[in-house]
Amino acid sequence: MLIHKNDNVEVLDNGHKYAVCKIAKGENVIKYGSPIGHAICDIEKGEHVHTHNVKTNLDGSLEYTYNYKDYGIARENSPLTFEGYIRENGDVGIRNDIWIINTVGCVNRVAAILAEKTGAKCFVHPYGCSQLGDDQDITQKILCGLIKHPNAGGVLVLGLGCENNNIEELKKKLGEYNPKRVKFLNCQDEEDEIEAGIKLICELKEYADSFKRERVSISRLCLGLKCGGSDGYSGISANPLVGSLCDKMVSFGASCVLTEVPEMFGAEHLLMERCESREIFDKTVKLINDFKDYFTSHNQVIYENPSPGNKSGGITTLEEKSLGCVQKGGLSPVVDVLDYGDTLTKNGLSLLNGPGNDIVAVTNLTACGVHMVLFTTGRGTPLGAPVPTVKISTNKALYDKKRSWIDFDASPILDGADKEALTCELLDFVIDIASGKEAKNEINGFSEIAIFKDGVTL
Repeated sequence: MLIHKNDNVEVLDNGHKYAVCKIAKGENVIKYGSPIGHAICDIEKGEHVHTHNVKTNLDGSLEYTYNYKDYGIARENSPLTFEGYIRENGDVGIRNDIWIINTVGCVNRVAAILAEKTGAKCFVHPYGCSQLGDDQDITQKILCGLIKHPNAGGVLVLGLGCENNNIEELKKKLGEYNPKRVKFLNCQDEEDEIEAGIKLICELKEYADSFKRERVSISRLCLGLKCGGSDGYSGISANPLVGSLCDKMVSFGASCVLTEVPEMFGAEHLLMERCESREIFDKTVKLINDFKDYFTSHNQVIYENPSPGNKSGGITTLEEKSLGCVQKGGLSPVVDVLDYGDTLTKNGLSLLNGPGNDIVAVTNLTACGVHMVLFTTGRGTPLGAPVPTVKISTNKALYDKKRSWIDFDASPILDGADKEALTCELLDFVIDIASGKEAKNEINGFSEIAIFKDGVTL
């Protein structure tokens, strides 16, 4: 399969690349119409092109020129709706669960017991104490994003009492909240914290039960875009399919969020050329170069990626992985750049600062405010965020083998299926999920969080 007319490699049935002509030592290897590295030796026509004969072109921070390209993603008024929950503050949720959010890891087991006894959902983590400066601030921002998430009909904030991130400190970051929807419990203050927790969760359930599903415009839907366990087909089937859906959602006035900044390296120019203003372009340049600086500040090269599983699946360099990864954002204009822990505020395609690590990324997307995560994968993963995490397989073998994990199969694209028709099928599936159909991670009870850490622990 030749992906782009300018490519000098083609992809075969195993997802790996083979030269379509001789590639001389030092010459760029071209896939998706862009360089994915250079040959470190002469590569003959028909020869396998992979880590043994290709090296990345990536280096440190770069300078960029702003040249906006409009790909014609026009706004249209769509009659499509989903069945959601309209909150008192006007936010819209697609679930009505009770969430237990810990201020500190010391109460993880208390949270788990409360969840077991009440049916509430808890998301344990090891942070909230012995953190300083930006590290504690990041923890608080993510936890506040989860507390405010409209998929939660009610939230119990569970603290210990002596931690740095104690409830009173967290409230300063949280700001205004609805006391009927958010309740607080310090375990050290109670003789029986389990009994007290159950009582508060029962009150939250009573409040959440006052909400019923009602028709909501599709323009209110927010989708997170993520890939993990990618393979040689990710940039050919699942990611372009999600990109096609992203463009359709943006045209409807909805919101999509693309993260995994290190997996933009080598493909960032494709995002920068779609920034709707010079201000957004400058923010995108800073997003890329700051994350490169983060790598080098820890004495790490910026291209220490793909993972072993990616390489086994046919991905050779970070540029190749990135060129496939960014396709999840389609061709829509970039309307905003958000920092880690920020909340989504604009309709359209936004970029979100954060790493590619799967658990950290889906937590980041959730705290940002997305209703669900569309998660493409060629290797498979059971991972689930606190929100529905829709797994989209890149190849048929994975879909057939892991139907307990995979929600939707994008592999028909490889066999020539009509992309627009499959996009519409995926859209229908997303609306079903938004209206209450459970994703596989929900059926399996897989939901967890992880918070980015880059600082001192006492």
